[in-house]
Amino acid sequence: MPAASVETDSMANDPSEKDSASKPPASGAESKPVAPGAPVEKPAAPAAPAAPKAAAPPAKEAPPKPLPLDNELVQRLKARFGDAIREATLDRKQAIVTIAAEQLREISRYCRDDEKFDMLVDLTAVDWPKREKRFDVVLILYSFAKNERLRLKAHAGENEPVPSVCEIWPAANWLERECYDMFGIVFEGHPKLTRILMPDEWQGYPLRKDYDILKQDTDWVRENLGIESGQ
Repeated sequence: MPAASVETDSMANDPSEKDSASKPPASGAESKPVAPGAPVEKPAAPAAPAAPKAAAPPAKEAPPKPLPLDNELVQRLKARFGDAIREATLDRKQAIVTIAAEQLREISRYCRDDEKFDMLVDLTAVDWPKREKRFDVVLILYSFAKNERLRLKAHAGENEPVPSVCEIWPAANWLERECYDMFGIVFEGHPKLTRILMPDEWQGYPLRKDYDILKQDTDWVRENLGIESGQ
């Protein structure tokens, strides 16, 4: 028998050679057989990236401070009314002149006739309950001839009457009634100073800062609506 044939037969009959041929190649980690029907484990999902932190809101800028005003109009007012002109400022391009409340009618008439502020744009009030004279009575005037605005402001105490300007600007009639209705400010010389928004029997003044926003006139609601207040 040729030598090559003998060598082949001896390799085929060697059991160690059979075992090495039947083993799968090593893979670094021994794999376990999966039982039939068993769920296949899915690889873990990658961790979600952390959400970026919300940027802090920008700091609010402080409102501009009013600047002293001493233009020609203010000089004329001071020359005419003296100490009744308490203060004059410019706030965001708005001229504001604070005056003595008792001279509101005279200063208003001068502003209409001499300074040509012929339109009363608005008349309203602001409540400062901790201040001795708690109310600011505010008149916003406009001059068509000069295309200018002027704000007159007068301080008034809680029980201090303020002169009516109805005879100067008829539009003040309803505006003064609204101020009376909401703040309780009495306008002396008004032709018919009655409530305009609330019922006549209503107690209290809703826009005063010490008036509870949920407060109702319980007696009025019960008498006129036949129900208890739902507040």
